[in-house]
Formats: sequence, C-alpha cells, structure tokens
Amino acid sequence: MSTNTAPAVEIHESGDSAVRVVAVSADPERNWETVHRLAGWLDTCDAEGLHGAVPTYDSVLVEFDPAVVSAKQLRAFVVLGLRQLGLRQLDLAGSSARGSLEFEVPVAYGGDFGPDLEKVAEQQGITVAEVIALHSAKSYTIRCMGAPAGSPMMDGPDFPLPVPRLEDPRLSVPAGAIAVAGRQAVIAPATAPGGWCVIGQTPLTVLDLGRDPLVPYRPGDTLRFRPISHGEFDGYVGSHLEALNPATLLPEVAL
Repeated sequence: MSTNTAPAVEIHESGDSAVRVVAVSADPERNWETVHRLAGWLDTCDAEGLHGAVPTYDSVLVEFDPAVVSAKQLRAFVVLGLRQLGLRQLDLAGSSARGSLEFEVPVAYGGDFGPDLEKVAEQQGITVAEVIALHSAKSYTIRCMGAPAGSPMMDGPDFPLPVPRLEDPRLSVPAGAIAVAGRQAVIAPATAPGGWCVIGQTPLTVLDLGRDPLVPYRPGDTLRFRPISHGEFDGYVGSHLEALNPATLLPEVAL
C-alpha cells in the first residue's frame, strides 16, 4: 500500500451466506491490492463461521455460515480487517507471504493453435505479427483466479481496442488455450467451453490433479508469454509450467 489507510469500501450482502466487499477508490491498482490483502488477512485469522474469501479485481466475496455468525457480525469483522490493513499493511498476507513468482509461457500462435488470431488482428486494425508482438511484449500480473480450474485472470495486452467475445462460444476449448477478451488475457488450464478469442496455445501442463497446489501460481505472481514455432510445440509436451524463480519462496509466517 502506498498510504497508511485503505481505500473506501462498500459492503453488500450477497444472499444469506456471503458479503461482497468492493474497494471504490479511483486507483484500480490500489483497489486490487486492498481486496487481496483483505482476503489474505481473512484466510489467516481462522474466525469461527468464516468459510473463505475469494478476491477478484476490486472486490472480495466473503462466505460465512449464517448459523454461526450473522451478516452484521461479519461486516464488523471485515471493518476490523480493513483497519488492520491500514495500520499494518499486512505485508505478509496472501500471495506475498511466499514471495512473488515469475512464469514464462511458451505459446504457438495462430493456425490450429490460435484459430481467432487473424480475426483479432482484423478487428484491431493491425497485423497478425503485431498482435503477437503486443501479446508477448510485457509481463502480466495475475489479478485473480477464474473459471475453469484456476484460470489466471490478467490485464490484457496493449491492443488499440477491446477484443469482442465470440458471438457463438465454443463448446470445447483445449487445455493450454491462450485467449483474450475485452482488456483481459487468460490461459485455460483445463478443457472447457469458452467464448474468448483463442490466439494461441501453450504445450505446457498448467493444471495437474496430482499436484498440490493444482496450479503453480497465485494472484500477485507475474507471467510472460514467449512465442514459439508450431514445429517446437511437441518438444514441450509433457512439461509442466514452473516458476522461473522458486528460490524467492519464503516460509509461511503466522500473523
């Protein structure tokens, strides 16, 4: 946090067993950091009746057992967490407890691997090569986990325009699909239906049901795409997505 106080928030009841906490400052980065630090604090406090906290870009859904704790009590507890957030900044909460990891993702763009690449280039008014260059030009911060199966949701490439979703979503998008929509980017860790534009595919295994955790990244980690040729694709098959800097891992610290 860049200041000693958290952004203003709104707290809304979401059904009878959850509340949604929304950060409402004018700084999207500060909002994201606030809700993720709040989620980290909630995950470590072991409060009775609290089931979990799911952070996104600017909000966190806090789930609870209404037979154990009321929404009013939970709201008060969230306010306490925000006060702690402002006073201590919770630098050891959430993903920062183990350090920020970096990932490099090889991607085969276009053709059968990226059936929407040319469509995206045409919609953006740029060339296919420029789409690839922009998509692989920078590192992306993973903002939150999405569906299916822990998809890393990220801010998108610096395209001239938002990317429209498909008019007819696909019934099956393969695991490893690299897709864009709006101003966002994502990797599909598992085969599932999808309406985002698929511009490439990574040969790496992202989701492994035999591993704990199932995916190697968390919100706050960074990821960069690296173009590879179609001929190189098979050489990576069977390899897993691994962090480039595992030495930065820190031991978990109890607050």
